[in-house]
Amino acid sequence: MTALIETHRLSKTFTLHGRGGLQLPVFSGINLSVQPGECLALTGHSGSGKSSLLRCLYGNYAPSSGAVRIRHAGDWLNLSQAAPREVVAVRRRTLGYVSQFLRVIPRVSTLDIVADPLRRLGVGAAEARQQAAHWLQRLNLHEHLWHLPPATFSGGEQQRVNIAHGMISAAPVLLLDEPTASLDGDNRRVVVELIHAARAQGSAIVGIFHDDEVRQAVATRCFDVEQHRNSL
Repeated sequence: MTALIETHRLSKTFTLHGRGGLQLPVFSGINLSVQPGECLALTGHSGSGKSSLLRCLYGNYAPSSGAVRIRHAGDWLNLSQAAPREVVAVRRRTLGYVSQFLRVIPRVSTLDIVADPLRRLGVGAAEARQQAAHWLQRLNLHEHLWHLPPATFSGGEQQRVNIAHGMISAAPVLLLDEPTASLDGDNRRVVVELIHAARAQGSAIVGIFHDDEVRQAVATRCFDVEQHRNSL
């Protein structure tokens, strides 16, 4: 089976220009490959580089060396060298991301925020909003909140909006950065079910799961990022 996302000797070092160009190595020489239906859990202590690796996979961080390759539109694309318009296209059709933080446009309703990924794919407004409502209902977000901007929501409510927004388009590759961190037990179980459903549909998932129970429930295998930090 062909992988949907992979890295080749991926390394990341931050340069602290305000500290005289001090070099801060994060990880080095990472090779990983994730196939459809897999959920790869990134592990390691805090500060080991898990979130930095996830941001490299999404194209937010440029690697210092190596490559991130993703299957997009039937071919391989080196995301590390892609033009901005190519990165936008990949994120629209191929690469989903659930971050720890909800960043939204002020005064846009929760329903429209969740529907937006579908609208960008050409889904009609009514259908996109209907699917968004289904996701918000599935994630136990009260209907009276759907037409409000989520900026004043609780952390757990914002995270559920984040999950719905990141997963609604059923992207072939899905990146999850602590998706259950702010959730109670009932909603953690819902997210576990949604991850299982995404795997069953063939998504390749890479995630950070600090909750041991959640990680054991969803991960098909683990990748210790810390091993690639200690070797620097």
